[in-house]
Amino acid sequence: VWVSAKQVMFLHGSGCSRQLFLLSATQLSVGRTRQLQDDVWVRTSNFPWHFLLDPHPQPDFPMSQLIFQGKCSAAASARTSRSRRATVPRAQLWVPLSEVKLAVSSRNPHPPVVCQGPPPPNPLVIERFQGVVSQLFQQRIVRLGGAVDDDMANLLVAQLLYLDSVDPKRDITMYVNSPGGSVTAGMAVFDTMRHIRPDVSTCCIGMAASMGAFILASGQQGKRYSLPNSRIMIHQPLGGAQGQATDIEIQANEILHHKLTLNGYLAQFSGQSMETITKDTDRDFFMSPQEAIEYGLIDAIIAKPQLLQTRDVAQLQA
Repeated sequence: VWVSAKQVMFLHGSGCSRQLFLLSATQLSVGRTRQLQDDVWVRTSNFPWHFLLDPHPQPDFPMSQLIFQGKCSAAASARTSRSRRATVPRAQLWVPLSEVKLAVSSRNPHPPVVCQGPPPPNPLVIERFQGVVSQLFQQRIVRLGGAVDDDMANLLVAQLLYLDSVDPKRDITMYVNSPGGSVTAGMAVFDTMRHIRPDVSTCCIGMAASMGAFILASGQQGKRYSLPNSRIMIHQPLGGAQGQATDIEIQANEILHHKLTLNGYLAQFSGQSMETITKDTDRDFFMSPQEAIEYGLIDAIIAKPQLLQTRDVAQLQA
């Protein structure tokens, strides 16, 4: 006899509560099945359990919360009799998961080690920070914060190019707080600042050292500022090389090339002679904002943001 799998009910147990559970098509794969019109038809004579037909099943537990325990014996796979009783009782083949007790191994009595470390960053804090940066960007304010590397340079270059395409006549304000970094990455930002049409006004907050000081000084003449308690430092390029003598010579020549290039631009920005720049950058040369004004790296010290919009340096120094 072939019956539809949608109507097959499994009679749980023989001497206990005789609860009925609905079997899905995948759970009826034990017997012979036949696919007919998007339905699975099962031959009841091939099943080792007792089946009933019930058009209105009301199971006590859903099948997703049942677990099959043990395997059917050879006698359990006998054909069902005409009295519709299984030849061997099938009690406790399917039980609720809540009643299953798992044996815990005692070979490792020690508790599991829990990884410790700083918690992950709060997504809400990151989202708020990105929102603040976006709002500043809409006001044509960009920031050079942290080490000058390729990622920072690529971001600044993209921001400068975009602001240039939006409005080539409005100034761009760049806040610098950086200990320096890669010379090539800094030169990418510097070339972009000279390439775009808007004037780039620079302002030092915290520290502008090494490549950060170079980018600070490369702002538009008359629009290079610093907050009162910032520090500015210039020095010669740093680097190292290893390998054969020829390889070391190549790297040394490259560092000397960067040194001459940076010193030449610093002399142009500050108005100092090449000899003075070369002497001062031989070691770390720290300056206060007032000393940086006298040296020629910046134009004024500001204490109010609205003064960034003026071009009268004498008003700032008054």
